[in-house]
Amino acid sequence: MMDKKVHELLNQQINKELYSAYLYLDFSNYFKAKGLDGFANWYMIQAQEERDHAMLFYTYLQNENMTVTLESIAKPDKVFNEHMDVLKAGLEHEEYVTSLINEIYGAAYDVRDFRTMQFLDWFVKEQGEEETNANDLISKMELFGSDPKSLYMLNQELAARVYSAPSLVL
Repeated sequence: MMDKKVHELLNQQINKELYSAYLYLDFSNYFKAKGLDGFANWYMIQAQEERDHAMLFYTYLQNENMTVTLESIAKPDKVFNEHMDVLKAGLEHEEYVTSLINEIYGAAYDVRDFRTMQFLDWFVKEQGEEETNANDLISKMELFGSDPKSLYMLNQELAARVYSAPSLVL
């Protein structure tokens, strides 16, 4: 039987991942309104990834014969005035999600829940990639964002991103 605290944290993570999807849809809306369809595409794909992450936690709990309780998803509440503000909020959010994954991992470690730890290994790696991607976007915007031609090229690069579902097998 899964530890109560681990179960609660895993269940809460479903909501956190779905909130992440909402947040990235909001970012996509921001960039779409600014005429930066590539940035909008990049964050639309981020939203798809977050929905998939939520479903991985959902499926894991179901496979472990644990109850899944769905909660309300909060509305993103930040208003952005500059493109860089969105990118920095993205990095901040990924760092927050990393802290959540680490908290679940720590709780599983404390009760020697090796199966959950193994499940979370993929998310630990994924969060490292997410933080790197967010940092890279910030670096590119710092380098190219003030020049319209360079911003156009960066937007084109981000428009080329395509969705690929997570490769985690449950």
